[in-house]
Amino acid sequence: MKVTECALPGILLIEPETFGDKRGLFRETYERERYKAAGISDEFVQDNHSRSGKNVLRGLHFTRRKPQAQLLTVIYGRIYDVVVDIRPDSATFGKWFGVELTAEGLCQIYMPHGFVHGFCVLSDHTDLHYKVSQRYDPNDEGGLRWDDSDIGISWPINSPLISDRDRKFPSLHELAVARRH
Repeated sequence: MKVTECALPGILLIEPETFGDKRGLFRETYERERYKAAGISDEFVQDNHSRSGKNVLRGLHFTRRKPQAQLLTVIYGRIYDVVVDIRPDSATFGKWFGVELTAEGLCQIYMPHGFVHGFCVLSDHTDLHYKVSQRYDPNDEGGLRWDDSDIGISWPINSPLISDRDRKFPSLHELAVARRH
């Protein structure tokens, strides 16, 4: 397994070892002790599966009060994955990192709590698997505008398909003001 640290402290890119032949492939996508040795010591309590079509943009999402780490794996397809640092005292507050993840090769990203997450689909469809360290609570969801000009994410698609909910999320500035009050 190859693990790469990113410019945003805590974000890890993971390329699990894959064994393949004419019959198909085998890939171990999580083994507690190996991932713990790589710096991922969270106790994952829920697994989620997401399927999205081409040009869908999901995000940017985070949890408000219940710290949630995520280990995301691309099972099928290709995405452009983005994380934004929203930790108030972080030297990289408001900075973003984006990377293409595919079902072949580099297919995992680890995000500790304190980051906003989103992705857009580059293939006809994509299946994602998330391991999360906190059970889903719809009352704890938060979000950030996907096109916030203060952050300046360079999404690789021009006309994303976005839910009404995701379109209505606040900007980073609005989020910071709301947190102070």
